[in-house]
Amino acid sequence: MFNFLKTTFSSLFSHISNKAHILFGRTVIDEQTLKELEMILITADTGVTTTRTILANLRTALHAGTIKQGEDLGKALKKELSSLLIPQTFIPSEQAVYLFVGINGSGKTTSIGKIAHLLKKQNKKILLVAGDTFRAAATNQLQMWADRTTSAIMVGKPEEDPSSVIFKACQAFKDEAFDTLLIDTAGRLQTKTNLMKELEKIKRTIQRQLPDKPVYTLLTIDAMLGQNSLEQAKLFKESTDVNGIILTKMDGTAKGGIIFAINQEVHIPVTFVSFGEQLDDLKLFNPNEFVEELFQSEE
Repeated sequence: MFNFLKTTFSSLFSHISNKAHILFGRTVIDEQTLKELEMILITADTGVTTTRTILANLRTALHAGTIKQGEDLGKALKKELSSLLIPQTFIPSEQAVYLFVGINGSGKTTSIGKIAHLLKKQNKKILLVAGDTFRAAATNQLQMWADRTTSAIMVGKPEEDPSSVIFKACQAFKDEAFDTLLIDTAGRLQTKTNLMKELEKIKRTIQRQLPDKPVYTLLTIDAMLGQNSLEQAKLFKESTDVNGIILTKMDGTAKGGIIFAINQEVHIPVTFVSFGEQLDDLKLFNPNEFVEELFQSEE
């Protein structure tokens, strides 16, 4: 499933599948081997905190005699990485409201388009909502994706209160029997307080208008930003309830280890990975398959 990532994760897969496999072939594992592995993980953007957690557990196993040879190290590392990933429970199929948050340029609007395409293939009636009323470019881009996916779109007036647009979208949801609302929001981060207030107001509007519909908040994170992505995830989690992360731009120079750091340090599951500009360039993230692919040698 994740074969496409092997050609795009310029660090994570090449380092673990090649350099780490050299370590796994050793007959004796010592402290120097663990230090080499530590550098591989940090280079892959796994993050200092998460890497230290992994290495501490591996050292404990080494001193206890559980890890003796390279094969033991490989099995132990796979177990450690798997334990960091939050199980995937998200299924994008029921009638629901999807609220997309994330900074400008993180791939938010593109992700909306791709998920609209995914749901359209399930014969869902989709309404896209241009909740970022302060940037004409955001509305224009969402209109483009509405056209590409043959989805309806709700657009407000320039600088109109986003909650007003969303109120009208909720009315349309009921009146025109839509299955799903996909709501774009502004990516401005002037202060955490402003962000929190705006998102809270939007959620209150949705809950008043559609009290029986689940609301999923999905955060788009640019995978190429590495540890900066982790800081963004922390900020948004402090500001609103986030159900899942869409890791975008995985076809660039993304190193990929950030997946483990986000799961470990922010405790938000990665729900989707996005890796291109085509409608089908989106995959529901499967942690078990991801780790298995990670340990397949390139040879």
